[in-house]
Amino acid sequence: MPPRPRLPARTARLRFTVLYGGLFLASGAALLVLVNLVGLPMSRTEPAPGPSDGGTALDQAQEHVALLQAQLADVHATQSRQLLAGSVLALAVMAVVSIVLGRVVAGRVLRPLRTITAATRRISADNLHERLAVPGPADEVKDLADTIDGLLARLEGAFAAQRRFVADASHELRTPLATMRARLDVAVAKPEPVPAQTLTLADRLRTDLDQVDRLLEGLLALARAQHGSLPDAAAIALGDLVARTLDARAADLAARRLVVDDEGVQDGVRTVGSVALVTRLVHNLIDNAIVHNRDGGWIRVEAVADGRWARLVVESGGDLLDPAQVARLGRPFQRLGADRTGSGEGSGLGLSIVAAVAQAHGGGLDLAARPEGGLRATVRLPA
Repeated sequence: MPPRPRLPARTARLRFTVLYGGLFLASGAALLVLVNLVGLPMSRTEPAPGPSDGGTALDQAQEHVALLQAQLADVHATQSRQLLAGSVLALAVMAVVSIVLGRVVAGRVLRPLRTITAATRRISADNLHERLAVPGPADEVKDLADTIDGLLARLEGAFAAQRRFVADASHELRTPLATMRARLDVAVAKPEPVPAQTLTLADRLRTDLDQVDRLLEGLLALARAQHGSLPDAAAIALGDLVARTLDARAADLAARRLVVDDEGVQDGVRTVGSVALVTRLVHNLIDNAIVHNRDGGWIRVEAVADGRWARLVVESGGDLLDPAQVARLGRPFQRLGADRTGSGEGSGLGLSIVAAVAQAHGGGLDLAARPEGGLRATVRLPA
């Protein structure tokens, strides 16, 4: 079925053009009507002359006057037709001129709004310090620009406060965790015999502290990916990063007897971005495939260049997943039931961090449930 032709968008400039053109055309038409009304001959009906007894000379004079009147009426009729034809032609020319003038006037009226729109689109979370600063008289357009500048100032303050909170939380929350861990080590390292229950409790507390530490680290990484800049941007070889990640996870892979297929990782696939954030992205993808998998299962990794994108794909086996629930895994703290988090190693932030890092680099994350069971995660990053 052939695609339907797209109708032109009803922009404000088109509406102003129609409005101004209609006003110009109406005023021109009214002016031409007035000209034609004023230019019409004022004819008077005079009684026909009766029989005259004045003789032949008077009859001849009356006939001559009647002839002159008839000629004058013909001249007036011809002039009226010419005036009407000229009016129609002038009205057609006026219609074209009205549309052109309407478009020009609409463009000049909307030029400040286009400037405001372009500047607002250019300003993002990384350059909220910029302002529109529209010059000109104190009219409605300048009021709108000043309102947007005030909104940008409040947004800049909110983003700055959030970044300060992330920096402060990184220090303030890690310090008590380290203190608690040190106190546990001191408690179990005393010379006198430590009760078995105390050792068991210490092990459980260490596990809980590790979980809190991972959660804190995930929250900080998520905040940096969503609202931070990319100061350490550099060229990154995805193949080398995947290989190093798999080597670092060799013990976990062996513990769960997982078979890794990395034949799809091509050499020379590179992206440009934050080394720390992209490394965290790859680690989270591999960790998610390891944790949420079956013992004795498999993992397939691909890294290919696809036009202007570098595409990283991580597939894993497992149970059948609900596609509607899989679509929500890119949000923070979204999980697919206790069977996927029963190990206690997940914080519900892994894939949300992946999505945030990909978006911070101008890419994206696509999650899909495999028909045979398991998950397929595809990350697009600029090549």
